[in-house]
Amino acid sequence: MKSINHKLVIEAQIEKIYESLTTQKGLAGWWTAKTKAKPEIGSTIRFEFEPDYVKEMKIEELQTNSKVKWLCVGAYEEWIGTTISFELRPHKRGTSLTFYHDGWKDSAETYTGCNYDWAIFLRSLKLLCETGKGLPYPNHYK
Repeated sequence: MKSINHKLVIEAQIEKIYESLTTQKGLAGWWTAKTKAKPEIGSTIRFEFEPDYVKEMKIEELQTNSKVKWLCVGAYEEWIGTTISFELRPHKRGTSLTFYHDGWKDSAETYTGCNYDWAIFLRSLKLLCETGKGLPYPNHYK
């Protein structure tokens, strides 16, 4: 199994980043504006990217200001069953975020493109938390 990992420092308080990873407003501010979310374990977050393409993530773990973990239950077939997690730790310049997208099959054709896209969206998260304005889909490549 393959994994996508990214690590970055966000110059913002850990609480702000956790909120951006768990609330509807926060998620819509950096991933896709068309987001429906409730920050409760067991609930499903719906991310709409196009009228005919939606990603759905079941919230598996919420550790306040520390960790968020999702299970992909709806998306491209290669995503289904993969897990996405965000780990937060205090850093002298703000917060250290470690990102994991685990469980990729070795034959997954979209793996490398997804790795790139995650870097783009994590930059959007960083911008949102540091400046108040992210670059969510469809403006993420600006």
